[in-house]
Amino acid sequence: MRVRRRVVLLVLLAGATGVSCRTAPDQVRVGSKKFTESVVLGEIVTQLVRSTGAPAEHRAQLGGTQVLWHALLAGEIDLYPEYTGTIREDIVKNMPGDGSDDSLRAALARLGVGMTGSLGFEDSYALGMRKADAVRLNVTRISDLRAHPGLRLGFSEEFLHRGDGWPRLKTRYRLPQTDVRQLDHDVAYRALAAGDIDATDLYTTDAEIPYYRLEVLADDLGHFPNYRAVLLYRSDLLRRVPSTVAALRALQGRIAVDEMQRLNARVKLEHVSERAAASDFLATTLRIEGERVSERRGRRVGRYVVEHLALVLASLSAAIVVAIPLGIAAARRRRLGAAILALAGIVQTIPSLALLVFMIPLLGIGTAPAVAALFLYSVLPIVRNTVSGLTGIPASLLESADVLGLSSTARLWKVELPLAAPSILAGIQTSAVINVGTATLGALIGAGGLGQPILTGIRLDDLSLILEGAIPAALLALMVQALFELLGRVLIPKGLRLRPDS
Repeated sequence: MRVRRRVVLLVLLAGATGVSCRTAPDQVRVGSKKFTESVVLGEIVTQLVRSTGAPAEHRAQLGGTQVLWHALLAGEIDLYPEYTGTIREDIVKNMPGDGSDDSLRAALARLGVGMTGSLGFEDSYALGMRKADAVRLNVTRISDLRAHPGLRLGFSEEFLHRGDGWPRLKTRYRLPQTDVRQLDHDVAYRALAAGDIDATDLYTTDAEIPYYRLEVLADDLGHFPNYRAVLLYRSDLLRRVPSTVAALRALQGRIAVDEMQRLNARVKLEHVSERAAASDFLATTLRIEGERVSERRGRRVGRYVVEHLALVLASLSAAIVVAIPLGIAAARRRRLGAAILALAGIVQTIPSLALLVFMIPLLGIGTAPAVAALFLYSVLPIVRNTVSGLTGIPASLLESADVLGLSSTARLWKVELPLAAPSILAGIQTSAVINVGTATLGALIGAGGLGQPILTGIRLDDLSLILEGAIPAALLALMVQALFELLGRVLIPKGLRLRPDS
């Protein structure tokens, strides 16, 4: 009886730890893509909106164009920085009209999206290679690459698949290269500098171009369109927070290309925070006092840990509530059990990053899709261990329960679950440890947690930031493992505990 109560208590305690992951509905939510310039612009806009008195949240480095665009349409974010060439080639394809910004603005308006005027600079796509290699091979234009079919190319995922990216560029210039790899944009610069690739795609305002002494190849056939920086915002923002849209228009024409390059260099090369760089820009350009003081490391790490634990506890609680009944059903009905285990097994084979992306159309971005993905990953170990624990009970013990005249339900609660508790708890422990590690990927879709500093560290090539997320995540996994071992000693009678060789 005491063991049964302890099992129920364990489930209820886990369920009670589910936390609400919703953000305040009245905030202006600013999004930014997963590269430095977008994050800096997102921080400038966020501080600018706050200066009007409106609450604003910056959901930084959420992913690529399609993630941000669909998040804007779904109302997950209210605005984000974008480029006119990207809008034409990757968002509003086959746009009617004369191709001007006015016709682009009209096409967006039909989708419920507004567009500001240009912020003052262009950031075009380009191809680049090391200057020494460009001189040695006599390459100054993209057309010159035709004479060097053996060159190794490394492109970002977005450039490899977007309308104005590699496939059309290759056709337009009749380029013969076949050794083409997909690399993260920031990692590609380091691969180029190390000689692991020969050319990559660039953004023309990237700070790495002068830093790594790269040659920007001329687009001699005029393949790439204009990429004027603008802000896209939901049309209902005019009604909800009119002061915000007025503030956004104050940025039009205020960021020159050399200013944007300087801001990128400060963050990527001088390791100034995006917040400080944005604050300095607002102070010197718009005479607005920004938010220069960055969050202290200890407080920042504590916030990441809390966000991370929230993701793990919410998903694990839901998995316990669902998976244990599924395991009981699977143990009692073989065919149903085989189907449940097969389905849970299939879900487990889906790569975690793909599963997170699958959740975006259903649940948007942020904590909800991350919790749903982690929940699905947590189910199989608990179901499998529940089945194993229940089917592993000696038949003689079950017969004794039947002789005592216990009903099926009473036998489950008084005999089977207590005897299977060690195995069930081991399954929950496995799911918890897996969740702690997998939850770091939640940062890719704006869920926060300890993956956030890891992503930022990779983007900025900053080892200390990577460790800021990696070390607490590893310690958290060890603590979770130790916690469940302690729970096993408290909740499971000594005679029922799993032995190391069992």
